[in-house]
Amino acid sequence: MKKGQMIEGIVERMDFPNRGIVSCEEGICTVKNALPGQKIRAVINKARNGRYEGRLLEVLEPSSVEMEAPCPHFGSCGGCTYLSFPYEESLAVKEGQVKRLLAPVLAQQQGECRFEPAKASPVIFGYRNKMEFTFGDEVKEGPLSLGMHRRGSFYDIVSVTDCQIVEEDYRRILRCVRDYFTQLQGQGVDVSFYHRLRHTGYLRHLVVRRASKTGEILVALVTTTQTPAVRLLPAQPVSEGQGREADEREILEGFQKKLLELSLDGRIVGILHIRNDSAADVVRSDETRILYGQDFFYEELLGLKFKISVFSFFQTNSLGAELLYRTAREFISDCLKPGQTVYDLYSGTGTIAQLMAPVVKKVIGVEIVEEAVEAARTNTELNDLHNCEFIAGDVLKVLDDIEERPDMIVLDPPRDGVHPKALSRIINYGVEHILYISCKASSLARDLEVFLARGYEAKRCVVIDQFPWTTGIETVVLLSRKK
Repeated sequence: MKKGQMIEGIVERMDFPNRGIVSCEEGICTVKNALPGQKIRAVINKARNGRYEGRLLEVLEPSSVEMEAPCPHFGSCGGCTYLSFPYEESLAVKEGQVKRLLAPVLAQQQGECRFEPAKASPVIFGYRNKMEFTFGDEVKEGPLSLGMHRRGSFYDIVSVTDCQIVEEDYRRILRCVRDYFTQLQGQGVDVSFYHRLRHTGYLRHLVVRRASKTGEILVALVTTTQTPAVRLLPAQPVSEGQGREADEREILEGFQKKLLELSLDGRIVGILHIRNDSAADVVRSDETRILYGQDFFYEELLGLKFKISVFSFFQTNSLGAELLYRTAREFISDCLKPGQTVYDLYSGTGTIAQLMAPVVKKVIGVEIVEEAVEAARTNTELNDLHNCEFIAGDVLKVLDDIEERPDMIVLDPPRDGVHPKALSRIINYGVEHILYISCKASSLARDLEVFLARGYEAKRCVVIDQFPWTTGIETVVLLSRKK
């Protein structure tokens, strides 16, 4: 195969996270987002050392198990991958991906690892408790859009007004905000979206968080500081006395008013304005102001109460998180003892730490995001737990400063896994059991290889679907030190 060559073939399987393995007359090629069983047409865009990657052009024949997707944005929005598959089929695909990744690693150990059946999410639609929508346009110079990136595009935005993985409150808020700023533009107010190439514009993101149990909602508008005063466009005809500047304060007051007028199933407890002048397309805060209410909301998991801010790490599927943490607790139930000290590394807002706290002597959590650490400390007070300590800092740098040695370690690292130097220090503690919760199977496979080489064996493993219809996978592994 050569670069630029057109191919046709059948997708044999999909490897993690979205790499369709296509068999054609010329050989084997990888095509992103091609689903198992489909007959597709692709163009080769990479050919190197006998490996070929193609770009999907057309699905010639659907898979035998495919159905009509329940979302009108499927295929154009880059959020969901398996929405045209029955849910059980998508779960089987994810389980197969993890098994294929871990099989060559687990083959290196002598003992057997019990790979348990994948666990389905308790709810498969309307499950997300956080969304970060982006302002932009669906086509160049088109009308204002607010939603998700178009599949395969860095710039085009699809207004996902009928997204099915969020509850109706999200869709109502999205439509309200998009229509409000579109109306302002129609009135001649220059509230343009932030252009990533030119680094100009005002509107960047809309963040919506909604608690599944309490129904409390937090809404944050993210803008730049480039337009402290938003002027009426020169081309807009105005009558005498109407040519004044429409300042930012008035625009934000109108934004707040529109939101509070909405009829929602939940309840808005806070509206924030976040300023962000970063050149990167990320949601972060240079300055945060409260326009209404408070800058946090409460969620409940497994009988515990959690205070969550706009940037706090918290599992995006609350009911799925309960399943994840119940599984984690069940995996380690025979390992925990009353006199033990447990490290909860990459602890976020302290969810796992607080679930373990009642049955151990002490839990020490380490988290690099200071805001999450403050939230974790607040949450332990809310839940009347007094044997949890949370430290703000990088795991790699903090471990040497902790005097109390652990009897057990829980790891829930970010997508890239554990830093190699931190991994070595963790192994050097020589604890009998380590629980690893992974949100990226390829990082898990890499780290497991180090654990196995340094005297540990994987005893139990299970895939938990926290993110139905997407490529996201959570995997829980219990490691034990060899005698």
